[in-house]
Amino acid sequence: MRLLDLLEGISWECLQGSTDADVAAVVYDSRKIARGCLFICIEGVKFDGHAFAAEAARKGASVLVVSKPVDGIEDKDITVIKVEDTRYAMAFISAAWFGHPARKLKVIGITGTKGKTTTTYLVKSILENAGLKVGLVGTIETIIGDVHTHAENTTPESYILQEDFAKMVEAGLDAVVMEVSSQALKLHRTQGFVFDYGIFTNLEPDHIAPGEHESFEEYLECKGRLFRQCRIGIVNGDDIHVGSIVEGHTCELETYGTGKDAMLRAESLELVHTPGELGVNFHVAGLMEFDAHVPAPGRFSVYNALCAIAICRHFQVGIEDIQSALRTAKVKGRIERVKISDRFTLLIDYAHNAMALESLLSTLREYEPKRLVCLFGCGGNRSKQRRYEMGEVSGRLADFTIITSDNPRFEEPQDIIEDIKAGIGKTDGKFVEICDRREAIAYAISHAGEGDLIVLAGKGHEDYQEIKGVKYPMDERVIIQELLENGLEHI
Repeated sequence: MRLLDLLEGISWECLQGSTDADVAAVVYDSRKIARGCLFICIEGVKFDGHAFAAEAARKGASVLVVSKPVDGIEDKDITVIKVEDTRYAMAFISAAWFGHPARKLKVIGITGTKGKTTTTYLVKSILENAGLKVGLVGTIETIIGDVHTHAENTTPESYILQEDFAKMVEAGLDAVVMEVSSQALKLHRTQGFVFDYGIFTNLEPDHIAPGEHESFEEYLECKGRLFRQCRIGIVNGDDIHVGSIVEGHTCELETYGTGKDAMLRAESLELVHTPGELGVNFHVAGLMEFDAHVPAPGRFSVYNALCAIAICRHFQVGIEDIQSALRTAKVKGRIERVKISDRFTLLIDYAHNAMALESLLSTLREYEPKRLVCLFGCGGNRSKQRRYEMGEVSGRLADFTIITSDNPRFEEPQDIIEDIKAGIGKTDGKFVEICDRREAIAYAISHAGEGDLIVLAGKGHEDYQEIKGVKYPMDERVIIQELLENGLEHI
């Protein structure tokens, strides 16, 4: 492909060589450098691609894309292109390399602190129920037709994203719904194309840490970038930060929520608690008018559903298709019910910080269980503050807490448990500690009583446990099935 075609849409300066060059491949990983390739020097947290520029030249790269000076380029025929930001440039170069596939799809991008994963699956379910072919890119996986690929990041690097878009076009898909993380927006992974629909679910302080966002203000600003990169913005009008999020927007705007000013509204919410289900009935008003039901608990489930409805309305999806899809859509590890007995309810959820756990337990409290039991642990080599906070939240909101192990990584599981106990010690909450997660789950099931509601928090969709750098298979659904098959007596 011609170099000039790849550079379309970005500002650049040619430091040496000729722009009249052919490019055989686009590469940003130094391990994949090949003769005739264009090598993009990406500056990351641990590695800086500029340090590999000379190596790339020796291995036959014909073009280097840089954002700062590089040494050791002895062959003056090698073209060196300087840009302001190589990550930004990579997004445009990648889009061009794969033939601008996003232009051949309807692209839906969803950002927000909570609800992204659930809403993407709801949208996919509704649109497919109406006969469309839909791809998905998110925290759990990337789905292209029948191919499911485990996700490494919520939103992949721009090159991978464009490659996935190209595969979706080749597979004959009509649309793609994707989670757009604040990190992806910060690092320009979603540049190089325009979203047809940009969605905002909600915003709460999160990801404020070294290597993520320096402040809540930066976090907010990054989220808001989506609305300068989409044609139609659909936002939660009830969120207190919505004004800041859409400041400077260049798109048409629509709102959804429970407030009377929302363009698409949920009204008359009614909690549903039966032996087989925790759910909500509600009425949709405004831009559409019909009754709806979601088989998942709480107001946030209504917001997720309402957001999905607001999106699918633009695809002229019929009311019956929407109602049917909402009743049947399920998301692995997001308030996922595992049927064991009608005597009690067992849920698996990904809540792995204090904010998410408080939201989850507060929601479940509204269903007035006889006992609310929370089983959780905390990840190793992460903030100790998270452990104190989660312990305090569970101690305050759950009737009984089972403290166990999560992903200890390179820490000792018992040390993490002690930190959690320090947090729960600030409350009057009752608890037991069982370090082995399998044994902890067995304890929760064997001690469940009539009307109890048990939530296994923290792992969600994950099917592994990370210990000393090794990921061991551990799927809570599999553990539960094995325990039931063994009658619990072999634990």
